[in-house]
Amino acid sequence: MKKWLLGAIFAGVAAIGAACSNPSSMQGHDMSGMNMEKENTSAETSKQQLPLATNTEVLSGKEIHLTAKEALLPINGQIKLPVYTYNGSVPGAQIRVKQGDKVKIVVKNELPEPTTIHWHGYPVPNNQDGVPGVTMDAIKPGETFTYEFTATVPGTYWYHSHQKSAEQVDKGLYGTLIVEPKNEEKVDRDYTLVLDEWMSDPDAESHMDMNMSGMDHSNMNNGNSSDNQQMDMNSMGHNMNMYDIFTINGKSGAAVQPLKVKKGEKVRLRLINAGYMSHKLHLHGHEFKIVATDGQPLKNPQPIKDELLNIAPGERYDIEFIANNPGEWLLECHGNMKGTDGMKVKIQYEGQANNTDKANAKENLPVVDMTTYGKYETGPFTLDQKYDVEYTMDLGTAMGKNGMIFTINGKTYPDTAPIHVKTGDFVKVKIVNNSPMDVHPMHLHGHFFQVLSKNGKPVTGSPLIKDSLNVNPGEEYVVAFKADNPGNWMFHCHDLHHASAGMVTEVKYTDYKSDYTPDPNDTTNKGE
Repeated sequence: MKKWLLGAIFAGVAAIGAACSNPSSMQGHDMSGMNMEKENTSAETSKQQLPLATNTEVLSGKEIHLTAKEALLPINGQIKLPVYTYNGSVPGAQIRVKQGDKVKIVVKNELPEPTTIHWHGYPVPNNQDGVPGVTMDAIKPGETFTYEFTATVPGTYWYHSHQKSAEQVDKGLYGTLIVEPKNEEKVDRDYTLVLDEWMSDPDAESHMDMNMSGMDHSNMNNGNSSDNQQMDMNSMGHNMNMYDIFTINGKSGAAVQPLKVKKGEKVRLRLINAGYMSHKLHLHGHEFKIVATDGQPLKNPQPIKDELLNIAPGERYDIEFIANNPGEWLLECHGNMKGTDGMKVKIQYEGQANNTDKANAKENLPVVDMTTYGKYETGPFTLDQKYDVEYTMDLGTAMGKNGMIFTINGKTYPDTAPIHVKTGDFVKVKIVNNSPMDVHPMHLHGHFFQVLSKNGKPVTGSPLIKDSLNVNPGEEYVVAFKADNPGNWMFHCHDLHHASAGMVTEVKYTDYKSDYTPDPNDTTNKGE
């Protein structure tokens, strides 16, 4: 299956939106075969030769080893898909360290193509950020690279490829990074749940191949508008429903492992969205509190019951609840798309009767408004303070001369105007989504920003500190950050298809000189 081609096509025409509830929001993951030149029979033979994916392991210690390699992932009782993995699993190994630890991670590439790792949300030194062509050369097949940084900030993070990431993350190349605080409030159970989407039907993809015959696909994914190919809109309409499997930790439906609890326990769920759709999750039978977003704690979070938590691509939410209602309950995605039913997990009380609960994924429930959640207090920044740098980021969708493009201030990367800063600057960015349909989850590398206002209204809840922010069509946010991590940093849409089609800019420090020089003869470095 030619996944990378489908990903590039879907970049132009589908909005991610709240995918569990919006039938038009069909971008997501399908899995490609590993050899696109072979006939289907050869691809099937090759697929059968791959080793089965293993269970996700937890790694800690002074030196951690990750190997990027291929495997075959059984998503449910019927579907097995060829994937890219870290240490043979999807999600890849969980890296679990303590605040203050020096982290050394040795990455070996056993994939058939170059790759890197980006530490999503983590303020690593710029030369450890993992963006090929900007901070490092891609790791070629058979080579190793060692990442080193100090785990200064606790919380829930994740890591993923930043080399042709619209393809490689789609194929499963991601894992989780948990940094435990020095003085952590203990919980009885601590579960990590990674959300994702896939495509199951290779025959539908073959239909797409026929529709797309005769096109030059050689440069679909290098972030330059001139390389985005013209799309066959009729074939797109036919293929909108191919993204039909939603997963939690690489499994769907009955294959998702239940979460075991005992009455009276405090339970933490770390929710991470590694996909390209937003997902609205409903915890049945319990009140819960949102204790952190993007790894950053919230002030005095209030209990929530029967409200949906919308998790956009790249975002993380930590929620906690007390197991005070024995039985069997669901945490499930709400909506009416084909894959929705598979994105649910059972919460099972040990020693209690089962079948207490019933799915209600189509029930219309309110969505938590994070701009009013928690206790208000002044954060690091305010709307009316003086800023050294102010930048307006106008996000748009347009038709370029060769196809659909996604723009910042009318330009596509690398022609977008950078945000020029110097160390110590206070920076204010206004983000406006003028795309008529497309949702843009914007992600800043190397920094956290504070969300100050939404649609002109100041945030009235807890100070909202994030690295990924979902911006719906017509919405406007004002965010602020301190330029406290010198380097050249990406600021891009985390619908990685949108990024590969142009929606990228950089935060560039004028007082920083990189010690990295891209190899002009290396054509493998593709930061998106």
